[in-house]
Amino acid sequence: MKQLLLSAGACILLLSSCISKKEYEALEARQQQTQDLLNSATVKLNTCLEEKASATTRVSSLEERISELNSDKQNLIESSKDLTVLTTQGATNLEKSLESLKEKDLKISRLQDALTKKDSVTLAIVTSLKKEVGINDQDIEVNVEKGVVFISLSDKVLFTSGSYIITTRAREILGKVATVINSKPDFEALVEGHTDNVPYSSGVLIDNWDLSAKRATAIVRELVSLGANPSQLIAAGRSEFVPLVNNDTPESRSTNRRTKIYVLPKIDQFYTMIEEEMKNLSTEEGN
Repeated sequence: MKQLLLSAGACILLLSSCISKKEYEALEARQQQTQDLLNSATVKLNTCLEEKASATTRVSSLEERISELNSDKQNLIESSKDLTVLTTQGATNLEKSLESLKEKDLKISRLQDALTKKDSVTLAIVTSLKKEVGINDQDIEVNVEKGVVFISLSDKVLFTSGSYIITTRAREILGKVATVINSKPDFEALVEGHTDNVPYSSGVLIDNWDLSAKRATAIVRELVSLGANPSQLIAAGRSEFVPLVNNDTPESRSTNRRTKIYVLPKIDQFYTMIEEEMKNLSTEEGN
């Protein structure tokens, strides 16, 4: 096309001497139009080439994607065969798991029932003791410790200093405790004596072990004399070795000199069931 234009230009030069000015200008205008068309066609050609390259790249990418999808399809077909087997096994395993969960739920429910009954018994004991004792005194406490009901009595209420002879006021309080014990034959009462850390050095006793045990047995004898069944009573001495506070002041030592009466309901059937169920659960979980 360029050669054609050059030839046309040469012809124009050759003919310029033979044609009029008007004809020359017309040929020149025509030549400019042809050049413009050439430029436009060149731009379009370049654009088409770029679009072709882009389309070629896209086609290549799509072909790769189609290949991948075909491969995935084949893998899914192969996997579906395995899934059929796995689904059957999964259904069987799920059924077994549901049965196991139902059994555990039943056992947990039984444990909760046992604990609820135990809590109900404990609450009834506390209410009964507070009603019977009926004394609002900082030296007398009725409470629950780790699920066990107890009465804590300061030595000021029970004994004179260094003595294991029960006071008149103590007999009044112990009479009410004996009433509670007698009304509930399934109880056991553990009487536990505590001292401070000041060494015992008078009388016939050897040390604070002797003093704490002697005080516990004195209370047990008093409860028996007030009508409590001796087979329900237990005496124990803890000496100075379970203090509530440091024995560094007269007030703290007074706090540590105390006697605790633990009221232990005989609910062995509940505890036995709890222990058995916990062992069963541990064994099943281990398997």
